[in-house]
Amino acid sequence: MAILKYAVVLLMIVLGCIHNTVEASFSEEPKVIRVDGKVLCQDCTQGWNEWIHGARPIKAGKVSVTCMDERRRVVYYGSDLTDEMGQFDLTINKYTIHGKELQANGCSVRLVSSPDATCNVLTDFAGGRSGVKLQRPNLVYRDLVKYTLGPFYYTTPMCEEPDTHDDGKGHNY
Repeated sequence: MAILKYAVVLLMIVLGCIHNTVEASFSEEPKVIRVDGKVLCQDCTQGWNEWIHGARPIKAGKVSVTCMDERRRVVYYGSDLTDEMGQFDLTINKYTIHGKELQANGCSVRLVSSPDATCNVLTDFAGGRSGVKLQRPNLVYRDLVKYTLGPFYYTTPMCEEPDTHDDGKGHNY
């Protein structure tokens, strides 16, 4: 009978440890923010269908992420180059070196540069030039929060629209 009581107590201790371990692993905050997407070239000299659906990937295009704190100070900056398929993948540690947690809604992702000789004009189509704030994650799982952004675009110099805003004094801005 004493052995049975001992076995029951031991089983309760083991089950309690397993329960606490499982509960702790599900309650921990994610430690990494991942941001991915594509960078493509849209050529306005093509027909409508090609312009919309025929954008080609830009290899080695640079995309950056800048994260600010609540006082609008930069607390993180990182960048990535796109692969052959035009895809980028930024991995951000959710905690700064001082242990302060980054807020994803304070992070903005934008285009930086294109090595393509014929397609190197930033567009703001999908927010590539001005930047896209991280708002709603596509995936939250254990120690990962993932954001997948729509494609960013460059275009050719021939497609760039000139600024025709006139201030009334003959100056274009």
